[in-house]
Amino acid sequence: MPIVPVKALVAAAKAVIETISPADALARAEAGEALLVDIRDVRELDREGRIPGAFHAPRGMLEFWIDPDSPYHKPALATEQTLVLFCAGAWRSALSAKLLQDMGVPNVAEIDGGFGGWRDAGLPVE
Repeated sequence: MPIVPVKALVAAAKAVIETISPADALARAEAGEALLVDIRDVRELDREGRIPGAFHAPRGMLEFWIDPDSPYHKPALATEQTLVLFCAGAWRSALSAKLLQDMGVPNVAEIDGGFGGWRDAGLPVE
């Protein structure tokens, strides 16, 4: 049986998750309605920069950090705010947002274009 291409998985995820513009993500974060969650690898952060105030939750630990019963749980992610995920180009974040929805996280979205979309929109990067 052939594998399902990752492009198809991303497209299926994007069909059922909320995708917001970088400007909307910034506005929601500034209003205290959203927590920006950077799921990129730490090497990407060092190489490309960071969104000021974003919480870093590496993709490989996201489910463990979200689950309150996990020994790795991060209380910062147990919030009423919308978790707005982003990666480099909005593929990993789409898959991750879908997974968090499947886990029962009520408020989750991703940034259209990921960190690249944010940077290209001229929004703050440190």
